[in-house]
Amino acid sequence: MDTAPDDQAARLDAELTPIDWTVLPPGSERDTVAVPSGSLARVSLGPAEGERVVLVPGMTGSKEDFTLMLPLFAEAGYRAEAFDMAGQYESAAAGPEHLDPPRRRYTLDLFVDDLIAILDGGRTPAHVLGYSFAGTVAGAAAVRQPELFSTLTLLSAPPLPGQALRGFKVLGPLSHAVPGRALGPLFISALRRNVHRAPRDRAQFVTARFAHTRASSVGDIMALMKRTPDLAPALRATGIPLLVVTGTGDVWPAEVHREFAERLGARALVLPTGHSPCETAPHQLTQAMLALMRNGSG
Repeated sequence: MDTAPDDQAARLDAELTPIDWTVLPPGSERDTVAVPSGSLARVSLGPAEGERVVLVPGMTGSKEDFTLMLPLFAEAGYRAEAFDMAGQYESAAAGPEHLDPPRRRYTLDLFVDDLIAILDGGRTPAHVLGYSFAGTVAGAAAVRQPELFSTLTLLSAPPLPGQALRGFKVLGPLSHAVPGRALGPLFISALRRNVHRAPRDRAQFVTARFAHTRASSVGDIMALMKRTPDLAPALRATGIPLLVVTGTGDVWPAEVHREFAERLGARALVLPTGHSPCETAPHQLTQAMLALMRNGSG
């Protein structure tokens, strides 16, 4: 079943203006968290005693992707936090070589183990959002340890099991022929050229972020998305309240996300934006999450 935000949230999103994405919201607290793959950079905002909201960025992303959402959760009384996944931006030094025993590749288990370590290190159960590839990570973590999750929001997450890249509107027809790790450099090159037509303020930050992010982590994640596990039956069986959110301009068609939500028994929210509603529709996304968090429905 689809859910819809109210007009005020849509109006506030329409009134967003350019920002400096390197500047975190006032009152933000920075720290690092020890996890199996190393040390991850984190930012938190909101009352320490508030219910916890953990926002997980995806491939080539970072905690700054949630800059516009952190204050909204804090104002609602929640303790919101976001972190850079291993290999990404200010967590670039975290990787498979730090595991015991050391490994050569970034794997789904690496990212899942890191997320579980983050959740175990604070108040649980927590409300969790997994963005893009991190939706698969968060879903796998929820299946493994559902007691850590109050709710789960999957934002522009891979909606297809198996070779999920096959559903890409543009890349899909080529994704079978190109090895996943070889797609990593192509993906980075495309983002550097701003083929997704992000606003200038955002494009500048995305480009600068690549000076830190490990290309190997991007290639490994692309390969992992060609082997996306079918988590829907097990996730549905956990009973965790679920919300699927995407934009009409996402890399996967909106109808595929709706079908994914139906398989999950989740509410669906489709916004008139692209792959990144956390940046372009933060008020509408946060409002839908708060409804899920407070009422167990989207």
